[in-house]
Amino acid sequence: MALAARSEAWTQRQERITYHATSALLTGWKKTDELAFLNDVSSVPLQQALRHLQVAFTNFWAKRARYPSFKSRKRSRRSAEYTASAFRWRDGRLTLAKMSDPLDIV
Repeated sequence: MALAARSEAWTQRQERITYHATSALLTGWKKTDELAFLNDVSSVPLQQALRHLQVAFTNFWAKRARYPSFKSRKRSRRSAEYTASAFRWRDGRLTLAKMSDPLDIV
């Protein structure tokens, strides 16, 4: 949705949207009934995805990369990136943000 919003802003108004603006959009999206499920997960991976999108656009405007593309839910790998403040490693157990029980690590 952030890529669509940024693309639409550029094609319609020739306006570049920053990371902070997309972060504000994310906050608004989380308040809608349709996207309320975003409140159930940690905001850290969502914010990290917006940071990755900002880097992709920075590289595009600097002519170091192509225009960012939409990712497929079926063909993309399912992963999340957590910063140091979003997880806890204690006694050999990993607990992610917004999770009550630690993960089993194999």
